[in-house]
Amino acid sequence: MNPSLEPMDEQTARRDLITVCHLMYERSYVVSSDGNVSVRLDDGRILATPTMTCKGRMTDDLIAVTDIDGNKLNERKASSELAMHLLIYRERPDVKAVCHAHPPHGTAFAVAGLAIDQPILSEVILTLGCVPLASYGTPSTDELTQQMQPLVKHHNALLMANHGAVAYGSDLWRAWVYTSRGEGRDGTMCGTRSRRRR
Repeated sequence: MNPSLEPMDEQTARRDLITVCHLMYERSYVVSSDGNVSVRLDDGRILATPTMTCKGRMTDDLIAVTDIDGNKLNERKASSELAMHLLIYRERPDVKAVCHAHPPHGTAFAVAGLAIDQPILSEVILTLGCVPLASYGTPSTDELTQQMQPLVKHHNALLMANHGAVAYGSDLWRAWVYTSRGEGRDGTMCGTRSRRRR
């Protein structure tokens, strides 16, 4: 069964959050305590990765729980970048999960100040569309969310200048597909650009 079609109860959401964290780490989309993942449950609570935790070592007991305003509902402190997740949930009622990572190719585009807006691969165009670049905002500040806000309603993934990428979807597996598909397309574009320069 496709994981994105499974009913999303809290136990499933916790398991999938841990799995996606491990995938992000294994594929080098994050290192050390970089990146963060969250899931919005049907009752409005947010499950989120905690601050300063390696995604490769994520376990169930480390998951932070907050409300939609970011107020703690358990003893764990959510990532300092939770505000970007909460912005996306407020702007997009259809979104149930967010993945923020620093995938090498996508982050290279973000550092270079380049949006991913060329129709390169048909699969990516049909599933993800273009990925705009949000202007620089200091991570973990309102400045970052202010730069993201005008773009969130119209796209399922963003690059953040000099920072990384964020993707979101109707469930965690959809957000993960957007993250990994975006990085695959970004790698293709990096290779294409380097060949054109020869």
